[in-house]
Amino acid sequence: MRYWPLLLALPLALVAGGTAQAVVRVHINLSTQRMYVASSSGSYIWRVSTARRGYRTPRGSFAAKSLEPIHYSSKYENAPMPHSIFFSGGYAIHGTYETRSLGRPVSHGCVRLSPGHAAMLYDMVRREGARISISGRR
Repeated sequence: MRYWPLLLALPLALVAGGTAQAVVRVHINLSTQRMYVASSSGSYIWRVSTARRGYRTPRGSFAAKSLEPIHYSSKYENAPMPHSIFFSGGYAIHGTYETRSLGRPVSHGCVRLSPGHAAMLYDMVRREGARISISGRR
């Protein structure tokens, strides 16, 4: 009978120690308009576009809340938002077809990146989850 506490603890130890999952780390720097990504598949630096004057991209630490392969903005004329990763209310990281604007603040608050990079990030986050941090100034 004295071994039963060890038997109860064994499943908890297996769950805690045996299934550590990598998490994609995403950092967005509003000052440089760059996204830094670290994942099990590699590290990347990509140009982004965040909020232009009169709008804001929230700063802080976030988890990826939901993912949508294609989302259409109900707020901004059904604008396509491919590979959307929502992290705070209606704010998302998503692809944009306006790639010539990347590297400058031009959005209504979302974090935009090229369609190819958005697809890569979406797949990484779908597999691994994500922690997102946003800092700097526009």
